[in-house]
Amino acid sequence: MADSALGTPEQLKDPDYTPPVAQAVPLGIQHVLAMFASNVTPAILVAGAAGFGFGSGSPDFPTMIYMIQMCMLFAGVATLIQAIGMGPIGARLPIVQGTSFAFLPVMIPAVAGAGVAGLGGLMTGIFIGGIFHFILGLFIGRIRFALPPLVTGLIVLMIGLALVKVGVQYAAGGVPLIGKPAFGSMAMWGPALVVIVVTLALKFFTKGMPAVAAVLIGMLAGYAVAYGLGQVNFGNVGNAAIFALPKPFQWGFEWNSAIIIGMCFMAFVSAIETVGDVSGITKGGAGREATDKEITGATYADGLGTAIAGVFGGLPNTSFSQNVGLVSMTGVMSRKVVAIGALFLVVCGLIPKFGAIISTVPIHVLGGGVIVMFGMVCAAGINMLAGVDWNRRNMVIFAISLSVGLGLQLVPEALQHLGGTMKVLMASGLLPSAFLAIVLNLVLPEELAE
Repeated sequence: MADSALGTPEQLKDPDYTPPVAQAVPLGIQHVLAMFASNVTPAILVAGAAGFGFGSGSPDFPTMIYMIQMCMLFAGVATLIQAIGMGPIGARLPIVQGTSFAFLPVMIPAVAGAGVAGLGGLMTGIFIGGIFHFILGLFIGRIRFALPPLVTGLIVLMIGLALVKVGVQYAAGGVPLIGKPAFGSMAMWGPALVVIVVTLALKFFTKGMPAVAAVLIGMLAGYAVAYGLGQVNFGNVGNAAIFALPKPFQWGFEWNSAIIIGMCFMAFVSAIETVGDVSGITKGGAGREATDKEITGATYADGLGTAIAGVFGGLPNTSFSQNVGLVSMTGVMSRKVVAIGALFLVVCGLIPKFGAIISTVPIHVLGGGVIVMFGMVCAAGINMLAGVDWNRRNMVIFAISLSVGLGLQLVPEALQHLGGTMKVLMASGLLPSAFLAIVLNLVLPEELAE
């Protein structure tokens, strides 16, 4: 509930209202706490998949620190663009931008092992995908008819299903290797389970700040246990610089069709998610529908934020749904509050020591957190599907799309005769599933619903 000292109900619903500084700053920090763990986790996952290691023993460990930095910095920059606005760019609403989980099923295969692109190709794909996302703002309103809850819910569910394996793998100790007996041991699972238990306890048995920041506090509890077990290494913190500026295209500019197509497709998915978040913000915080100008501006800001992040080694940005819920809970629609939180992220992103401290989180502690976060992605998809009329037509669309997508994801060897680009796109499972759902929904006659 909103504190009455903040202003009248009419003021609280006004995005241009500025609360007193003593209250605006804590509210802004609260927004950062709600999204912080989710924002930096993709950078750790992608850097780890690229072989830059969890722990100070890796010679390329500074790469992980840099990517964490960039995710904080450009989440802040993108949030400022979204909240403050630049001409037609930005919804000028209290929307918090952050690194998107949705892109992980495309990004991790792009850099894992031998990879198909490496970080240079990945960042190029993010940059071009951001430009494509920006262009979507020109006509986002005209294509919503092709994306009913049946399609969008399935897409979100498939994103979650593509990621749950990563959560369990990390909670067990990382990538299972021959001669790595610690994998799956209680030394790994113990701190991960502490994260899960504390997160659930806070989420369901507390209110206010502890409930809002449950995942972050849960990870801190797991981190404390791991520290007590001697699993935390601070070797790189002392070596990290106090201040550093981002570097454009430091891994080069490398064109890779598979990654670019994948990023453009996921930009489309992200744009639809942002439409939902903008609508949720205006409905929950101000009791009204979002305007076309707000939805268009939000899509522009999503794309611009992602493109800029890609130039400097950051990951794709999107609106954060957990912060939409926070606005509904506090009742404070002030975009100035969100801008304060964004400035905090920008400052943190310019301090490598901050990223170095975050990178000391052991992989299994991170795994406990992402099990919860990725599970919530699946649950969000199921929640969207709950509103679907499950007639014969919709059940056929869902069944075929899920079976093909999930099957190809589980048995990528079935695609061994495809070329490189098509194999990468199809093996994700997400793209074929979404393509089938969209096409079948458009072409199958409504008579099948009877």
